[in-house]
Amino acid sequence: MPDQWGAADAANLAAIVALSLEVSLGATVIAALIGIPLGTVIAIRAFPGRHLLILVINALLGLPPVVVGLALYLVLSHAGPLGWAGMLFTPGAMIAAQTVLATPIVTALVHRATQGPWQEYGSALQVDGVSTLGAIPVLVAIARLPVLTAVLAGFGRAVSEVGAILIVGGNIAGYTRTMTTAITLETGRGDLPLALGLGILLLALTLLINAAAYAIGHVARRSVG
Repeated sequence: MPDQWGAADAANLAAIVALSLEVSLGATVIAALIGIPLGTVIAIRAFPGRHLLILVINALLGLPPVVVGLALYLVLSHAGPLGWAGMLFTPGAMIAAQTVLATPIVTALVHRATQGPWQEYGSALQVDGVSTLGAIPVLVAIARLPVLTAVLAGFGRAVSEVGAILIVGGNIAGYTRTMTTAITLETGRGDLPLALGLGILLLALTLLINAAAYAIGHVARRSVG
C-alpha cells in the first residue's frame, strides 16, 4: 500500500533488483566465457566423442533447475566435496547454479551459429594457416549477431531462474533474495500486488536488455550495409 511504503522498503527493493542483476549478469558472463569458445570448437573440430558431446549439450537444455539446485546443494554442503569453500547460501552459489543452467544454452546456440560460417570460410582460414584457437574469434565476429542472441538467451534463462537458486541461496532477506525468489515468497504470503509489481519489473528489465541488443544488431547491420 502507498501509505505503508517507506524509504526502507524502496531500499530493500533496490537491493533485490541489484542482486538479481549481479547474479544473473555474473552467471551470463561465465556461461559466455565457457559456451562461446566451446560451441565454436565443436563446430569446427572433429574429435572422438564429438557427436556424443553435442547430444549431451542439447539434452542439458531441458535440465530441471531443482535437480541442479539439489546437486549443487550436495556438493557445497558441509559434508560435500566443496563444503570447505563455504559457498552454500551465498550469492556465489546462486551464480554457480545459474551458470550451470545457462552454459548449455549458450554452447548449443553458438555451435549452431558458427557451423555455417565455418563451412563457408573454413577452407580459406585453413589455407591461411589459422589455428583452431585463431579461428574462434574470426567465426564469432562473423556470426556476432547470432552469438549475441545466444548470450541473451543464456541471460534470459539465468534471470528467470528460481528453483535452483532457492535451494542453494536460501532466499535470505538482504543477502540472497532476488526478484524471482521474492515473487515466490510474496505469492505464498498472499501479497499479490507486490508479487505482480516485481514480476512487471522483471519483465521490463528483460525487455529493456533485449531492446538494447536489438538496437546493437540493427546498428551493426546498417554499418555492414
